[in-house]
Amino acid sequence: MKIAILSRNARLYSTVRLVEAARARGHSVRVLDPLRCYMRIAVGNFEMHYKGRVLRGIDAVIPRIGASITFYGTAVVRQFEMMGVHTPNGSDAILRARDKLRTLQLLAREGIDLPTTVFGDNPDDTADLLAMLGEQPHVIKLNEGAQGQGVLLAEKRSAAQGMIEAFRSLYANFLVQEFIREAKGADLRCFVVGKRVVAAMQRQAPEGEFRANLHRGAKAAPVKLSELEIATALRAAKLMGLGIAGVDLLRSQRGPLVLEVNSSPGLEGIEATSGVDVATAIVKSLERAVRR
Repeated sequence: MKIAILSRNARLYSTVRLVEAARARGHSVRVLDPLRCYMRIAVGNFEMHYKGRVLRGIDAVIPRIGASITFYGTAVVRQFEMMGVHTPNGSDAILRARDKLRTLQLLAREGIDLPTTVFGDNPDDTADLLAMLGEQPHVIKLNEGAQGQGVLLAEKRSAAQGMIEAFRSLYANFLVQEFIREAKGADLRCFVVGKRVVAAMQRQAPEGEFRANLHRGAKAAPVKLSELEIATALRAAKLMGLGIAGVDLLRSQRGPLVLEVNSSPGLEGIEATSGVDVATAIVKSLERAVRR
């Protein structure tokens, strides 16, 4: 099988591990910078070029599309789809997952629980917007932030209003959510491949921090998921149309709550913490899909 990995950096841990796993199973694999891919679009003739040469014979593409290149990166994935190349994460699925608001709306519609969220635009509505959410503290986050960037905790109503005004002054789209106190600064990362949660870890925020991101100094530990947590992660990934996903959950008094569904989850933290060879699980899933 001929596999292409769309990645801006061939030396990133996740990219290196996918290359290693694919070659270990006898596949031909190539890393392509999506920004160096360019395409010809015509009736009955979808063509992809890379650094002056036509790309042909690719069986599967693994997209590792960062938030900064969402528009161009998903256009490249879409072109591969038009050429009949299999991808576990299609262009539309990546776009859905990249938009936190859209993700939450779709999950809530299907009965998948999540932290109560409010969203509004006009400054005149801020007081009522916060009243809809209830008592503080509130979590305010950018709609397209990543790795904990643009996520703030407002302990008081005045602080929430000040943060909202600051985001609005920057013309940024943001959400306001209830703070799940009983989670105690911890969340669960469930790594979904196909129809299975192949690995999981619990991330615990450091003292004085509420964001449980490894990039923010959180500590990771292996965790055993409940059947309900596994079912919730699988439903969320399936609803978003993702064959590879990092589903982040909070443990709450009312059960697991979905925080986010990530279409390009990193492998380094989850492999080191769980001891699971996630890269090989991804390659095996590709093999089954391409055979079908």
